Amino acid sequence: MLVGPRSARDRLWRVAAAQRGYFTAAQALDAGYSYQAQRFHTQRGNWIRIDRGIYRFREFLELGSDDTDSLVRWSLWSKGRAVVSHLTALAVHDLGVANPEAAVHLTVPQGFRQVDPAVIMHRAVLDEDDIVQRDGFKVTSPLRAIAESAAISADQDVIDSAVSDLLERGEATRRQLLHAAERLGPQASLGVERALAEDPS
Repeated sequence: MLVGPRSARDRLWRVAAAQRGYFTAAQALDAGYSYQAQRFHTQRGNWIRIDRGIYRFREFLELGSDDTDSLVRWSLWSKGRAVVSHLTALAVHDLGVANPEAAVHLTVPQGFRQVDPAVIMHRAVLDEDDIVQRDGFKVTSPLRAIAESAAISADQDVIDSAVSDLLERGEATRRQLLHAAERLGPQASLGVERALAEDPS
């Protein structure tokens, strides 16, 4: 049996499904939607406009959402260059008492020029081991997230609780935590050392 070519919607849906329903105007164009067609689908309510050049299929709103769904938006906004980090990464990994409702922390490469008042930007070169891939976005690893949060002098209670959770889960050793902190300097080391002193395990 002959199978016809996929429709523009099928092609775009496949892209968006891997991004929790989000997609960019450029991705829609690649799938076969002209800018005029994009305006039509937005006006009809088939697509929800999230930001300039970023949309989401309406059906995904009806499916219910995960707390981290909105982070896909920031990955698309940055054209894949931003990595969710610091306190936001702690919330993604469900470590400690970091507040996921606060501003979004992103680590971006030097030369990144985009800005948004909802984002706190950090500039750094991340190793592959520092990054975890999630559906639709990248996030710093639990070890890196704790160390970088300590490096920006996050509340010690946040660091203490994150370290305690990570050790309790058996996902890292005390030595690994200290090493991760040492890579980011004395402030990170101080915060992690204090947290370890509070945790007798």
